[in-house]
Amino acid sequence: MIGYLILAGFLASGCVVMDALLASRDRLVRLWLGLCAGLMLMMWLPALFAFALRFDRPAQLLGLASAAAIAGACALIGRRKPRSSRFTDMPLWLPLALVVPLALLGGYLQFTHILRNVNDTLHVGQSTYGDLCLHLGIATSLRGAAFPPDYSLLPGTLLGYPFLGDTMVTTMLLFGSDLTGAFVVTGTLMMALVFLGFVLFCWELTHSPAATVVATALMFVNGGLGFLYALDGVGKDATAFHQIFTGFYRTPTNQPALNLRWVNVICDMMIPQRTLLTGWMALLPMLWLLLTAVRDDDAGAFALLGVLAGALPMIHTHSFLALGLISAGAMAYALVYAKGRRLSVFLHFGLYGVIALALALPQLMTWSVPQTVNGGSLRFRFNWVNSQANGKLIDGYCWFWIKNVGLIWLMMVPAALTGKRRARGSIRPMARGNLTRMLGLGALCIYVTAELIQFQPNVYDNNKLFYVAYMAMMPAMGLYLVTLWNRLRGVRGRALLAFAFMLVSTLSGALSIGREVVSDYKLFSPQAVHAAAYFEENTPAHTVVLTGNAHNNPVAALAGRNIVCGSDSYLYFHGVSYFIQERDERLMLEAPGDNLALLDRYGVEYVYVSSLERSDFDVDEAWFADHCDTVFAEGDVYVYRKRGVHWKSTQN
Repeated sequence: MIGYLILAGFLASGCVVMDALLASRDRLVRLWLGLCAGLMLMMWLPALFAFALRFDRPAQLLGLASAAAIAGACALIGRRKPRSSRFTDMPLWLPLALVVPLALLGGYLQFTHILRNVNDTLHVGQSTYGDLCLHLGIATSLRGAAFPPDYSLLPGTLLGYPFLGDTMVTTMLLFGSDLTGAFVVTGTLMMALVFLGFVLFCWELTHSPAATVVATALMFVNGGLGFLYALDGVGKDATAFHQIFTGFYRTPTNQPALNLRWVNVICDMMIPQRTLLTGWMALLPMLWLLLTAVRDDDAGAFALLGVLAGALPMIHTHSFLALGLISAGAMAYALVYAKGRRLSVFLHFGLYGVIALALALPQLMTWSVPQTVNGGSLRFRFNWVNSQANGKLIDGYCWFWIKNVGLIWLMMVPAALTGKRRARGSIRPMARGNLTRMLGLGALCIYVTAELIQFQPNVYDNNKLFYVAYMAMMPAMGLYLVTLWNRLRGVRGRALLAFAFMLVSTLSGALSIGREVVSDYKLFSPQAVHAAAYFEENTPAHTVVLTGNAHNNPVAALAGRNIVCGSDSYLYFHGVSYFIQERDERLMLEAPGDNLALLDRYGVEYVYVSSLERSDFDVDEAWFADHCDTVFAEGDVYVYRKRGVHWKSTQN
């Protein structure tokens, strides 16, 4: 219970801050920005104190006290500002009709996809079967950790992966919250804030209910023309349609064998990739602030934007890069547009950039640069996942994007140019037509960068940039489609044409969401859950355990204990070197008697053996049974504890 009160305290502090700083904005906007700010305060403030105190209860309480102090200072400074009493200038039915159903869907998927307990067996969904354990392991291992923290999957290696999205769960765990509840509650809240933020972002740019509805549907029920492949398969195999809802990754938006890689953002991004979800929760307020700061020529908004942007790298580095690219395009457009006021534009963007970089550079140089640049994953690559090792494209360039994104890919340029444009010479206020062009140029900057440069070992991860460009374009796309609808007034079949277009644009996404809703997979057996509980109750927080490297390792994921070497499906794609530890892990499991010095060197105190270890390694379990104490045995799971001070003392 206390963990949820801590969460509420940070959220309340964020709301007070934004209510004071943006008093002239509608109450719904202030509430949304405040909740987002509260979560950012919860991620960052305890982490700052952890550099001196470790990530334990005192750091959390000092972080909460600091959040309250910041809120009090902002309230004092802003007490005389005129405050808007209007709830929102959009029709109230719009957020209710769009955000509430999406938030309920998000909450349901969070509940079913994150450690749903069925008779002590922990279940997940299709999309979380792979990614979830990484986030579980980060959240559970950070309890009491020194900062900057190491990977629990590779002790001694700096955790360069953006980890702050998981620290809010760690904070709640430290005050008694259960692991599942902390993940589900914060995940559902962030999904709701992303949905609400996108609707407010669309409204700020379009002030059109119809455009907002269309843009929201295209954003979150996104897919391409993959349904055509699925329907073609039905003609050849009557079970093919059923396989969409029962097979493992047989949906129309995610079939690498068919080069269908533009996944649905709810199913394969927001639900399983918690870091991206956290990044989007933080990014959307910054895109909204960028719009209003440029439109109103507001130095205060630019300064606030700089502070928020500077906190973004270790929340989600891809979102930070995407924001920088959009901002570069926005500045270029504003400098061209604001004839006679270019110095003001330059100074405001300069203020924003200086603040953001001053806060971001220490993060980038400590975590991101060593892991990405020094790890050797930065390289030239044309056309994202469509290019092969020999440089040839799998599909034709345009066809690849059309079949993945859909027909709207062909409309991106005219959509960016939609809306009336004011004459040059003044930037206050900037017309919406100019804002759509400004964002269009920013989206183009992202698109070109992501099409030419590979940032991670997994080239697929560039989609985290492409999706931000897509997000920035969707309000303009909604406005453009509504404009086309109005121009077709009086044309017979207009409604049928619009229905067919939206069906083609969302059917693949809808089928993917349907599949995710019904998906159900077992991640941890009751024996694995009970073994993790043994480690929680009987071992210090950073005990080193020798075990296998399956991704669903309960020792690392549920108990948060250090293991010699974790799954290469995580470590390889994070660009860290793990080959020595992987080799040593095998030597210790398969020939422990010959590798006692290794067991000592790694500080191994416990050995965990299950059917997964037995299938991946030729475990010398007889040696461990003879030379160690068996402290846990249930079903196929055994836990052995070393005797004495050194492993060599266990030799006969």
